[in-house]
Parts: sequence; C-alpha cells; structure tokens
Amino acid sequence: MVSLGAILKHPDDLYPLLKLKMAAKHAEKQIPSGPHWASCYSLLHRVARSFALVIQQLGTELRNAVCIFYLVLRALDTVEDDTSIPADVKAPILIAFHRHIYDRNWHFSCGTKDYKVLMDQFHDVSTAFLELGKGYQEAIEDITKRMGAGMVKFICKEVETIDDYDEYCHHVAGLVGLGLSKLFHDSELEDLDSDSLSNSTGLFLQKTNIIRDYLEDINEIPKARMFWPREIWSKYVDELEDLKYEENSVEAVQCLNDMVTNSLIHVDNCLKYMSALPEPAIFRFCAIPQVMAIGTLAMCYNNINVFRGVVKMRRGLTAQVIHRTKTMADVYGAFFDFSCMLKSKVDKNDPNATKTLSILEAIQKTCRESGALNKRKSYILRNELKYNSVLIVLLFIILSIIFAYLSANRSSY
Repeated sequence: MVSLGAILKHPDDLYPLLKLKMAAKHAEKQIPSGPHWASCYSLLHRVARSFALVIQQLGTELRNAVCIFYLVLRALDTVEDDTSIPADVKAPILIAFHRHIYDRNWHFSCGTKDYKVLMDQFHDVSTAFLELGKGYQEAIEDITKRMGAGMVKFICKEVETIDDYDEYCHHVAGLVGLGLSKLFHDSELEDLDSDSLSNSTGLFLQKTNIIRDYLEDINEIPKARMFWPREIWSKYVDELEDLKYEENSVEAVQCLNDMVTNSLIHVDNCLKYMSALPEPAIFRFCAIPQVMAIGTLAMCYNNINVFRGVVKMRRGLTAQVIHRTKTMADVYGAFFDFSCMLKSKVDKNDPNATKTLSILEAIQKTCRESGALNKRKSYILRNELKYNSVLIVLLFIILSIIFAYLSANRSSY
C-alpha cells in the first residue's frame, strides 16, 4: 500500500500505480480453471510479488509455463536456503528434485513463512506442471536437474573466488536465463538465444539480489548464508559479517562498491540479449527485471544502508518502470539514466573508482550509440523536490470532492 505522503512526494507515480493495480485485477481473471492453478498463482504472488506483476506481460500458455517454472525453482531454492537442514539430508533432495516434480503427492516441509506454504502445497505445483506441454515439461525438468546438482556443489563449499561467485550465480540464476530462453523457443515466439547472453541476464539479476540482501543473508538463523566472494570482501575486512558493524562503515561501502562494479560487467550482454527479442510481450517480461536491477544497483551503490536494512526501489518507481518499459529505446534510456545516477555517486577516492567509471562510461556509450536516447521520456533523474503541480492540484480537488461528499452524507442523517 502506497501512502498519500508518498504520492504527494512523487505525483508522477499515481497513474502508473493505478494502472498496475488494474493490470493485477485483470490478471486475476485470466487464471486457468482448477483449484491447483488458483493455488499456484496465489503462491506466486506470495513468494515473488514483483515477478508476479511482470509475468502478466505474457500470453496465457507461456505465462502458465513460466509461473510453474518459477515455483519449481523457488521451491528448490527454499530447500537450498534452509540452513537448518543437515547437508546429508539436503543433498539427496536437491539431486532428485527434478523427479519429484512429476509426483503429485511429494512435498517436503521446510523454509519459513510464505516459502513454507509453497513447500507444503507443492502438490498443486506438480499437478499444474503435469498439465503443461511436453516441451515445457522437458525444459523445466532439465534446468531443475542441472540447478539441483550445482547447488549441491556449494552446500559445503565457500564462495572463495570471483570464478566461484560466477559459477554459483550460474547454477542458481544463469540456468534460469537458459531455461526461459528454451521456454520462449518452445512457445514458437522466439529463436533460441545464445547460452552466453542468457546466462548473463541471470547473473546480473542474481548478483543484484545478493548485494541487496546482504544483511538478511548474514543474519540468517541458525547459520549465515554467505555469497559475497572472499576474493572481494577480504580486501576490506577479516570476516564477511564484519561489514555490518558501524566501525567498519568506510570499508563496508568500499566493498559494496566493488561488488556493484563486478555486477555491471554483465550489462553489455544483457542489452544485447534484450535487443534481440522481437516479440513485445516477451521483451517486456525480460526487460522490466533488468531495468529494475540496474535501478536497484544505483540505489545500493555507495549506500551504507545496505548494511543497516533493506534498500530497494520505491513501489511507485517500480510501477513507472513497468508502465514505461515498452521498447528497446526505453531500456537504453533507463540504463543511461541509472548509470548517470551511479556515476554521480562515485567517490574519486574509492579504490575501484577508475574501474567503475570506465564500465559506466562504456554503458553510456552503448546507450548513446543506439540512437534511441532522444526517443524516450527521461523519468529517473528528476529533482524529487519539484513536484508536478498539475497532479497535486488534481489530487487535492479529488480529495476535496470526496470530503464534501462524505460531509453532506453525514449531515443528512
């Protein structure tokens, strides 16, 4: 729920938020018949609200396949994430998970909150999976098998080097990119893209999440989850958890900036991947999370609050991204704007400043050379103190009418 204060501060968010709300209502009417499908889409909204909004871009058949693909992998990830499960119990489940999705009666209770609900109701996911086309089933099974095997490798293995980091992110997210490309191909709406480009889209999203979720992961009970590579964080502190302590604030921010810089190396491949997607619905489905990722990195960069709580894009800006990301020109524009925001935050004294600026300038050069920057509306870098007076006046008029109506009704009693 967005507050009135937030709307007054960002009036341009109002229309995209209303449109997003209407789109969500419309999507609810398109859920296939059958209680198991209703359960699956309800689970999707509970465990991945942003993804549930983005998936609305797809046609019914592909949307159902992607929904189940996500839930299967989210359930697999829930097993991997649960640090209370002993390794000798966890490993066999991860390895066999691709077979469990064919069993309507299988479930394994683990995880917490909404993720526990997903695991307890996994029979609905399996039931829906068995109703998908054969090609979709085979693609989901293949990626689930490969991902489970990759996760097992890192159960007892620390993420030591940057190569380890890339490999881990490949197993848990790069394979998602490969799987989605296969689902798009099986839907006969897209050609099969290169594994390299598909992998990069997954790595970019995963690395963004790992950076944003530092505090949640390091405070995990009974055991911390540690995905930041030692090769990076050991340059700044003795232990990864030291980054959350106030006395290490300078080192923490420098380490954070190093991590963001590492993530930005995937942007070029991400832009190439998106530019090769001709089908509008699939393009929007892929592009919106990528724009949100570069936006999240812009929010996180040089921001000590990553180590104090949750840093993310406000809901209204998310609604604007979903509303305005329609063409590749919009993507180039957003990446250019967010890279400008990042560039403005670079401290020349930061150990990685030169490398960071070089990567950002390369991203901006790609966006400029696309010739698309003059074809889109810039909405990222507005001065947030300059409110849109027309929208504010309109909002107050509406509120005044509502107040007058309620007052008239009260006086009639």
